[in-house]
Amino acid sequence: MSRDFVGALLQLNAEKQISREQLIGAVEDGIQSAYRRVAGDEDIHVRIDAETGKIRVFRARRVVGEIEDEFTEMTVEQARAYDAGADLGDLVETEQLDGDVFGRIGAQTAKQIVLQRIREVERDQVFDQFASREGELITGTVNRVEPRAIILDVGKNVEAILATTEQSALEHYRIGQNVKAFVLEVRRSTKGPQIFVSRTHKGFLKRLFELEVPEIHSGTVEIKAIAREAGSRSKVAVASRQDGLDPVGATVGQRGARVQAVVAELSGEKIDVIPWSDDASLFVANALSPAQVISVDIDEEHRIASVTVPERMLSLAIGREGQNARLAARLTGWRIDIRSDVSVAEAKAAAADAATEPEAAAEVPLPEAAVAPAPKPKRVTKKAAAEAEAAAATAAAAPEQEAAVADAPAPEAPEAPQAPAAEAPPAAKPKRASKKTAVPSEEVAS
Repeated sequence: MSRDFVGALLQLNAEKQISREQLIGAVEDGIQSAYRRVAGDEDIHVRIDAETGKIRVFRARRVVGEIEDEFTEMTVEQARAYDAGADLGDLVETEQLDGDVFGRIGAQTAKQIVLQRIREVERDQVFDQFASREGELITGTVNRVEPRAIILDVGKNVEAILATTEQSALEHYRIGQNVKAFVLEVRRSTKGPQIFVSRTHKGFLKRLFELEVPEIHSGTVEIKAIAREAGSRSKVAVASRQDGLDPVGATVGQRGARVQAVVAELSGEKIDVIPWSDDASLFVANALSPAQVISVDIDEEHRIASVTVPERMLSLAIGREGQNARLAARLTGWRIDIRSDVSVAEAKAAAADAATEPEAAAEVPLPEAAVAPAPKPKRVTKKAAAEAEAAAATAAAAPEQEAAVADAPAPEAPEAPQAPAAEAPPAAKPKRASKKTAVPSEEVAS
């Protein structure tokens, strides 16, 4: 029996990857529980020799100063009746029992308890194994696809949960596909440890670069910051810890081979690799890549960076639906205000004009009052001009007629018939003819 027991322990050790000490402890607890099912047997203990497989069953009680449970505890005086050197806290053996006292029912109970304890030990091992891997990459196989999650088999009958919110919109999964994922959290549950993984976390992108770029894995190149919108675009800021090493070139690789491997794993997600800088204005300018930046004004108090870009680069700096500016703000930690050079120049010109307008108004106050009433006389003069001229002509004609009567000169007599309105129309034609015949009339006169 002892040899068979030891062989079974070794086989379980190989299959379950559980240490011999843990297996022996599980068996001891199972046999103890089978004995303690009877009232009054709470003080029974079981010990198994790992080398020989011999089982020893005995009664023992804990030495305490004041007894609370009379079935499992005893005082120092009682303990020293069995062991002269007993002291507080010791477990003192009181009786040796036969190992075969329980029958078939007890053996079946012990078996169930042993199996349960072995499963608990397995769960604890799996939990400890994956709890230590939080923040790392694991590779699993798609086991099944559910409406709200994809279940990955990561080995040892352990499943990882890839929720729909942690999946990229560009990716599609099929049964049996190998998938890399980032371990977010490991939780205990009644069914075993639950492993929650993600493919949209920015830590997933960082771990992928560590796999593809040896300089990042060794720490020569450091990833300072990451801003990511999974499935669309990401920005990665890198810095070098070694003089003369280009961090961007090392990360991108020859002809972009390294970064393209990461892009392929992310199903075509665009990645911008930019150099890190302690200078906030330079870092903000780099973060807006690929757009060119003319100037950056930093407001330390309000954490605002005012950026001026060429007019043709304005849409590129902002990005589709503001994505480029949004990622740059996340990457740098600054609120970014982007304006074109044309709008900045117009704003400065408008400010200059606004400053000069009050001075011009103070120097010339009268034209504004004179201009307003000026349009009204224009309508009046068209009607009143003829009346005024006619009145003036009538006033001037009266003395001339009186003088004509006194002197009676022949040339002035035709002026009187021109006064009636009936003869006014024929008078218009001689005016045009007089311009052409002015010179001949002088010749005749001469």
